[in-house]
Parts: sequence; C-alpha cells; structure tokens
Amino acid sequence: MPRLVFEKTGDSVWISHLDTMRVFQRAFRRAGVMLKHSQGFTPRAIVSIALPLSVGVESRCELLDYELEQEATLTADMLNAVLPEGMRVLSIVENGRKIKELTHLRAHLTLTYDHGITDEQLQQLQALYHRESLVLEKHSRKGKTETDILPMLCEMTMEKKDNTTVGMDVLVCAQNPSLNPQLLINAIEIYAPELMPDAVKIRRMEVYDTEGQVFR
Repeated sequence: MPRLVFEKTGDSVWISHLDTMRVFQRAFRRAGVMLKHSQGFTPRAIVSIALPLSVGVESRCELLDYELEQEATLTADMLNAVLPEGMRVLSIVENGRKIKELTHLRAHLTLTYDHGITDEQLQQLQALYHRESLVLEKHSRKGKTETDILPMLCEMTMEKKDNTTVGMDVLVCAQNPSLNPQLLINAIEIYAPELMPDAVKIRRMEVYDTEGQVFR
C-alpha cells in the first residue's frame, strides 16, 4: 500500500488525529486524486495514520497509508499546495512496510523552567529515570492499568541547553507495548513535583524497526 511521510508542526499540532485524516481526505480531492472507498451503506475513504499523535505534539515522521480509486499521478507538491500551514508531505513511498514491523520511536522533549534549573536539579531529574521502576497509570483500549514505564524507555540523553532549558532525547517502544513520551513528564509530576517544568514541547523525530533501521 502506498504511504505518505508527513510532518505536523506549528499551529497544525492542535488538529486532532481524526481531523487530520479529514484534512488529508479533502487534500486528495483538491489535488484532483480520488481515494478508494470501502463498500457498504456507509463507505469510508481508505486512509489511515499509524501511531495516532497526541494533540499539541509536533512530528517529523507521521505515516499515512492510502488507496486510490484508480491509477493516478500523485506528488508531494500536489498535496502540499492544498494542505494547511504546518502540514507538509515529505515523501511518498510506493510500497510501505507492514505497520506491525514498526517498533520504536525517537522523540525530543524540551523542558522549560521559568526560574531556571541548577546542575544539582538536573542530576536529580536524571536520577528519576534510573530508578528501579516508575509505575504510572497508563490508559489503553482496555482501560486504566498500572504500568512500569522504564522497560519501554530504551535510550535517554539529557542536557541543559541554557539556564532555563533542558533537552531530552529518548528512544521508546512504539507498539506492543508502547510508551507515550508524555508519560515521562507525568513521572516528574508524580515522583518529583519540585522538578516539574513550567512548559514542555514534544516532537517526534523518527520511527524504526527492530533492527534500528528507519521505518517506511
């Protein structure tokens, strides 16, 4: 199945997952390319986005699968010309890999402290993620469960960018099980509230398979 790789930045991060799919359905029509629809009383456009993105989170590696009604020429420029600001198709993959082969996600988190953060506080923050466990309430389709998130945190680096800003680069499990990077911030709020940042920005950077290869 063909696949779009797109980014979602700026004000577009406030567009929900379902509305993002609607935006792309309209974009295909405006570009003069018709999506294939399912059969039945309520036909639906055959389009899906892997790993639904939380509202407010930026991404440079979103994946959208689609099927066309008939063979047609489609380019990134055709879609970008009709997409809203902040959404941009980066590339089109003719035969995307099976989504089940996507296993890991790299993200960058920017933590801002209005009154600054000391080196000692940074060390305390780093120590939080080196505990034996970090049990948090995790929401899923089956409901709420208590889950230790540390086994799903595969890599982490943390550094001060300046006196008020800390950058975190993380590699987390993306599926079966999955770790939403936002939970790393929730852990601060629960286990070390005195280290809770005043603002947080999260950006998805890339997705990978089990071999560490970029997934497309």
